Amino acid sequence: MRRPGNCFVLLMSLLLIAGLVTPAEAAERQRLTVGSYPRMVRLQHSSLFAGRIIAAVSSWDARGPVVPVYESTDEGAGFDNIGEIRDPEGAQGECCGTLFELPRRVGHLSAGTLLWAAGYGQNAGPDRRIAIKVWASSDGGRRWSFLSEAVRSANATGVWEPEFTVDAAGTLWIHYADETDEPGFGQVLSRVGTTDGIHWSARQVTLAIPPSNVRPGMPIVRNLPDGRYYFGYEICNYGDRYCDPYYKISQNGTDFGDPGDPGTRVTTASGAYFQHAQTVTVFDDGRLMMVGQIYTDRTGKPLPSNGRVLLANDHSGTGDWYELAAPVAVPDTFDDFCPNYSSALLPVDRGRNVLEMAADYENGACTIYFGKGPV
Repeated sequence: MRRPGNCFVLLMSLLLIAGLVTPAEAAERQRLTVGSYPRMVRLQHSSLFAGRIIAAVSSWDARGPVVPVYESTDEGAGFDNIGEIRDPEGAQGECCGTLFELPRRVGHLSAGTLLWAAGYGQNAGPDRRIAIKVWASSDGGRRWSFLSEAVRSANATGVWEPEFTVDAAGTLWIHYADETDEPGFGQVLSRVGTTDGIHWSARQVTLAIPPSNVRPGMPIVRNLPDGRYYFGYEICNYGDRYCDPYYKISQNGTDFGDPGDPGTRVTTASGAYFQHAQTVTVFDDGRLMMVGQIYTDRTGKPLPSNGRVLLANDHSGTGDWYELAAPVAVPDTFDDFCPNYSSALLPVDRGRNVLEMAADYENGACTIYFGKGPV
C-alpha cells in the first residue's frame, strides 16, 4: 500500500497543528451498547471461527456489571451479540477488561481459545482485595467458563488493566498496572505467567520509575511481524509530562529491559501526542496505529482535532508518528473515564481500513460506538 512520504507527513502535521486543515470526517459512527473500555480481536487460530471479529465491552444492566460479547462476520460493518460474561464478584465492581485469542496451546487450552480478564472487587469497601480473574471460551465467544484467578491484591490498593501475551517460549503472561507497592511506588507495571492457564507465577515487576508519584499504567503488548514484541504504556506524573504514551521493544516477550528505563516517548514531528489510555494495533505490513484519549500539542493543550485523529508509524515505533483521521469521532473529548478512553483498533478489509470502537456520552450514559475508515 502506498503511504505518504516523510516530507508530506511533516507538512500535513504542521498544517493540522496550525488549524489550516482538519482530518477528513469518518463515516457516521454506529451505536453498539452502553459500556466502556471496548476490546476487539480477529480470530486466526480456530478453524471453525477463523476470520471473525470478536468484541467485548465492560457494561452493566439491571443485574449489575456484565461483559456482552459480540461477533462480526462482515469486517466490522455490523455486530451481533453472541454471549456474555458475568463474574459472581462483578456485583462489587468490574473494570478494565481485555480480550485475547491463544495463538498456541497452553496446558489444556488449545490454540484458538478466547480469554477474557478483568479486575473485580474495586467497590467492595475499605477492606477490598481486587482480583484479576480469567474466563475462557472454546466456541468463539458464545459460552464462557471461569478459568483461574491470576492476581489478588494483598492490600486495599488496586491491580488494574490486565493484558495477555504469549512469549516466544510459550508462556502465557498477564501484564497489569499494580498499586500494591505503595508508598514506595504509587504504581508499577507487573506481570505474572502460567504454562497451564491455572497456576500463575509470582509477580515480576516490568516497569517501576521513581519518585513515588510517577505512575506507569495501561500496558499493552502486540506481536510484530518480525517476531518481536511491542510493549506500550502510559507514564503519568513523569517530570512535566502528564500520562504520555511510551513503548519498549522486546525480542522474546519476556525481557523488557531495565525496569527503571522509561522507554521511548511517542510524538509526531511537531511534538503532538496523546494523553491517557493509549492502545495500539499492528498491520500485516508492520505499520502501527495508535489511539489515545486526548490529543494535544507539545505543551499539553488540546488541539482542534482532539478526538478525531489516530497516530501511525511505519517503523515499529521508531521515529516520528503521523496523523490519520479516526473512524469514530469523539469531538472535544476530555479527562474522564468515558469519552474516547482506552478505545480499540483493528485492521480490516485486508489492511485497507481500520475498525475503531470508542466510548462517548449519549444522554448521560457512557456508550460504545464503532466505525471503520481508510488508512
